[in-house]
Amino acid sequence: MSIIIKPLVTEKMNGITEKQPNRYGFVVRPKADKLQIKKEVEALYNVKVVGVNTMNYAGKRSSRYTKAGLIKGKKPAFKKAIVTLKEGDTIDFYSNI
Repeated sequence: MSIIIKPLVTEKMNGITEKQPNRYGFVVRPKADKLQIKKEVEALYNVKVVGVNTMNYAGKRSSRYTKAGLIKGKKPAFKKAIVTLKEGDTIDFYSNI
């Protein structure tokens, strides 16, 4: 089972990558720790990881009005990891499209 779920390609993450070109974001499994994330990124992308920062996000409640009435739900909780690579290393998420 893979630790990394998907890379984060959002407007906010692109802004971070433009300011510091050796930082990339990933959505990871909630039970993953920093060492597991580091090993997986190094194995998948053949780069040297210098540091890993993680953040846990709680699921938020949401509701919307429809013809059938009020529908309530919850968005899923997730864990985000910001990975700092060695100077000169890069990851190209769009290479195999």
